[in-house]
Parts: sequence; C-alpha cells; structure tokens
Amino acid sequence: MLKKTLSALALATLALTSHAADVLKVAATAVPHAEILQFVKPQLQAQGVDLQVREFSDYIQPNAAVEDKQLDANFFQHQPYLDSYNKDRKSSLVLVPNGKIHVEPFGAYSHKIKDIKALKDGAVVAIPNDPSNAGRALLLLQKQGLIELKDPANITATPIDIVKNPKKLKFRELEAALLPRALADVDLALINTNYAIEAKLNPTKDALFIEGADSPYTNIITARADRANDPLIQKLVKALRTPEVKKFILEKYKGAVVPAF
Repeated sequence: MLKKTLSALALATLALTSHAADVLKVAATAVPHAEILQFVKPQLQAQGVDLQVREFSDYIQPNAAVEDKQLDANFFQHQPYLDSYNKDRKSSLVLVPNGKIHVEPFGAYSHKIKDIKALKDGAVVAIPNDPSNAGRALLLLQKQGLIELKDPANITATPIDIVKNPKKLKFRELEAALLPRALADVDLALINTNYAIEAKLNPTKDALFIEGADSPYTNIITARADRANDPLIQKLVKALRTPEVKKFILEKYKGAVVPAF
C-alpha cells in the first residue's frame, strides 16, 4: 500500500513538473493584443499550455524582456518597428513563422476640428517619436496631400524629410503611448490604434482619416531567433490564426482591428 501511495505521489509530482514546463510567457500591450491572447488562453490550456500574459504600456520593454529571456515571445508590434528596433539596438528578434495576426489601421484624431479641411495653417501635429511609426504617420499625412516627402515611399521618414509643407504644419514628436493625452494641446495627432482604443476613441468613427485594410503594418508574434520554431510558440500562433479568433476580432473591434489571415 505504501509503495502504491509513493508511486501515486511520484506520478503527481511528474505531472506538475510537466505542466510547469509548458508555461508560455508572452508580452503584450493591453488593447487589442492582451485581449486577443486572453481569448485563446482556454484553447491553449486544453493543449497543456499555460499562457501567461504580461501587459506593457510602451514599445521598448516588450522586446527587451524577450531579448533578455525574461519572457518567451511578444505580441504588440509590426515588422517595420521590429526592423527599426533590431537596427538601433543591434538585436536579433525575429518574426515567428506564420506569426502575422492582424492590422490596426493607423489614424488621425483631433479634439479641435471635425474635418481635416478645417486644419489651419501653422497647426501643431503630434506624431510618434519612434522611427517606424513616425514614418507611418508622415506617409499618411502625405496621402492626404498635407505634406510631401523627399522620398514618397520612405517608411522611416522624419519631419526633416518633408520637402513641401504648404500649411506650415508644426510637428511635435511624442512617445506613442502619450499621444491620446496630447489631443487637448495639439490640433491633430496621429495615433496607433491600440492606444486610440485604450483612450476610448473609436477609430472607425472618431478618426478624421485612417489607413485602409491593405496597410502593410501587420502586427506579429515575435521571439528570439533560437525560439522562433519552438513548439509552444507555434501552438500559440496556430491558436491565434483560427476562424474563431477572426470572428472575435471582427465582432469586438468592428473594423478598428482587421485580421491578417
């Protein structure tokens, strides 16, 4: 009887150890990334994967935490931002195979005007201060005919690359997370959709203009190169690219977030 009890305890210990080995720690910004991850958590739990989501409010720490092996993967950024991060910090984080999940159309918002035609000369325009999103903002302004860039296709353009600025717009570069709070102090702000949603802005209704669903800025699952093909991370990617997740995204975000699969 004692041997049977010891055997049962051993098996229980082994089961607990195995379960602990299946923990997957993923960094994400709160909306929509963490919400989408929470949606697939039960599905992964059924597959023996304990998905633990750690939320961040900025665009630097999620990559640093993965690079430093504190976390296994992240879900918050698009490929141009990852490329810029890798270049600036000599990092080697990579897009996980098939890890393209959704697009968050980038938009322009204002508390002072309701139509972009009302934007006055000398208006103050706030844009993100990181290279990829600053370029994205300027390309969107260029598409509206408000400015012209030296290289019309430069995704890492900055205000110094503007060659035509007929309204003499003044640019203020801020950390992306702070842009919604700046709306009271500027005439126009170009805001990433995740931060717009967190600030209770409805991109499909409140944006004066917004990217189309064909935006190349697809949000991705990112990991260190040595973990890109890890079975646990692959299970996460597979769970995120299901018809159920597509339906969840379409119904919950109503066009503010668009599935990329």
